[in-house]
Amino acid sequence: MIHLVAASLLWAFSFGLIKGQLAGIDPVAVACGRLLLATVAFLPLLVRRRPSRRAAWAAMALGTVQFGLMYMLYIASYRWLPAWMVAVFTIFTPLYVILIAGLREKRLGKRHILAAMLAVLGAGVVVARGLPVGADWRGVVLLQGANLCFAAGQVYYLRLRQATGLPEATLLGWMYLGAALATLTAVLVGWVAGGEPLAGWHRSAVGVLVYLGLVPTAVGFYLWNRGSVRVRAGTLAAANNLKVPLAVLVSWLIFGEQAPYGQVLAGLALILAGLFVATTRGNGIPAVGRR
Repeated sequence: MIHLVAASLLWAFSFGLIKGQLAGIDPVAVACGRLLLATVAFLPLLVRRRPSRRAAWAAMALGTVQFGLMYMLYIASYRWLPAWMVAVFTIFTPLYVILIAGLREKRLGKRHILAAMLAVLGAGVVVARGLPVGADWRGVVLLQGANLCFAAGQVYYLRLRQATGLPEATLLGWMYLGAALATLTAVLVGWVAGGEPLAGWHRSAVGVLVYLGLVPTAVGFYLWNRGSVRVRAGTLAAANNLKVPLAVLVSWLIFGEQAPYGQVLAGLALILAGLFVATTRGNGIPAVGRR
């Protein structure tokens, strides 16, 4: 659980940084830059231990979905939503985790569904009054695509890890490589088609990109995937929303965005209740990381 909390704290600061420095830049180029930097950080592991060709391709394919496609959709949503709203509308991710895991295991535990619903309800309290002025539902739609990619990646990461027998860091490095190559291809295709992936970049934006690539991406997702295989599905679902009130608070207190502070505290209380329900022993989906 400590790995999931640490990753959530790292990600809480990403929302305001992206909105403040990178929102006007090509989202595919931003995603590509983050993933290339993360790949470089894990490069020694790729060189040190090479998996079979089949395992490498499987890891790269999963990384393309969980990281590559997710990041492109996620970053694009900042055009339509403020940073704290981007955080809030990740509230559907735990439901996707529960549904995908439940379909795969051919059963859904009532306790885990309750935990996910409490987490969703808690995050929903933060946005109880609807979208703020200037926000657009197109951003919400883009985020749901990103949420689906991230949820599917979390569930199938365990299956891939068990099938390949690779250490977590090595497997993650190959996933980053696949995502980086996919987004780089998308950048080149867009450039050939007349896009301007280098437009709008400035020194601060480059600095933020380097930080995002090496810390929230490389370190954050390593911590998250390491934690995701050691907890129950309900705990993982509830933890998905831990970053929501944290990101809202950071965006309000540090980056100057306006957020309903009282609603955030109420939402956080419900999310913590979901975590308590998820970590209580009971019937349902078995532990994600313990077979």
